[in-house]
Amino acid sequence: MNGIYIKRSLNFCTGLAFFMLVLSACGSDSKPTEAKTEEVGHEDHEGGMELSIEQIKAVGIEMGSIEKKNLTEVVKSSGQLAVPPQNAAQINVLSGGIIRQINVIEGQRVSKGQVLVTVENQDLIRVQQEYLAAKSGFSYVEAEYSRQQQLKAANAGTGKSHQLAEANYNAERSKIKALGYQLQQYGISVSKVASGNITTQMPVSAPINGTIGKISAETGSYAQPGVAIMDIVDNSKIHADLIVFEKDLSQIKVGQKVDFQLTNQKNEQISGEIYGINKSFENDSKGVVVHVVIKKPGANLIPGMYVTGLIGVGKVLSSAVPVDAVIRAEARSFIFVVDETEENVHEEAHSGGKSIHFKKIEVSTGVTELGYIQVTALEKLPADVKVVTKGAFYLQSKSSGPSEHSH
Repeated sequence: MNGIYIKRSLNFCTGLAFFMLVLSACGSDSKPTEAKTEEVGHEDHEGGMELSIEQIKAVGIEMGSIEKKNLTEVVKSSGQLAVPPQNAAQINVLSGGIIRQINVIEGQRVSKGQVLVTVENQDLIRVQQEYLAAKSGFSYVEAEYSRQQQLKAANAGTGKSHQLAEANYNAERSKIKALGYQLQQYGISVSKVASGNITTQMPVSAPINGTIGKISAETGSYAQPGVAIMDIVDNSKIHADLIVFEKDLSQIKVGQKVDFQLTNQKNEQISGEIYGINKSFENDSKGVVVHVVIKKPGANLIPGMYVTGLIGVGKVLSSAVPVDAVIRAEARSFIFVVDETEENVHEEAHSGGKSIHFKKIEVSTGVTELGYIQVTALEKLPADVKVVTKGAFYLQSKSSGPSEHSH
């Protein structure tokens, strides 16, 4: 009986082992089949991209060469926007007083001569009284001077009396003119004062056309001479002050064209022309200020903005690609090239199609002109390298996202 039991146990173990061997073989056959279905069109470890010919046609990717273009050579400089001193003004009062009325708000456009603020000052009454007194007394002085002239003409008067009358006449006339000019400086009408209209308020007018800046006063506050109430800026004559360093000075001349790049407005197209070059270094920077007038300045240009200027200093034969070939990411510029070092055109085992391997190359860019942009690769490229001229943005979006596989 024991022998029969042992024989049946061995037969059971042998069958179980055979079943496990068959199951293991079946499981191992499924893995290679799954690996063969991996799709072309994925990112490699270097940030490149491999696409099939069908994918390239579907997306509309086009390729070309790095061309030689006769582009403008530029000198890159930085600086700030500014306005000439005659296009900026600070509003002050000639005599201290209480601000009774403010007629403008910040950001408002004003015209030259427009009343901005009304200030009350009791001392104005004294000046107007002096003017009226001088005006009244002048009538007697003028009559006496006329009488002495008649006597002198008839040889009936004395020379001393005539001289005294003439001196008084000239002195009183000068006094009236001075008081009248003082009233005009306060913004008070001389003719109204002469007719008896005395006021304690003086208007403060805008000396230039422009836009109101910061208002540092309030209604009822005391305005002091020499302390600005507000400021006005006229941006119609805004220009750029660029710093050009000593090594580039020999290439800079008056009349050269300048293209601007604003720090906070990358799509803004601004151009200008050099109209002045300083003849001394700015502080210890070994840089010279170059003044550039801006053509067609926009309302969004504000004094103090930082700008980068590309000064055109002549034509030069440069390596260039279409503007659409350059993509920007993380403040750097890139192009996609066909990687000839890879086995990039090959037959796929599962479909019999072809694929092309693209590689992302960092470049430095220069001037943009006539739809082309100057580029310099940061690594050596073959002379006949193929560049993606259309569809680079698609490649960038695929290489920056997760790799795609289908099983």
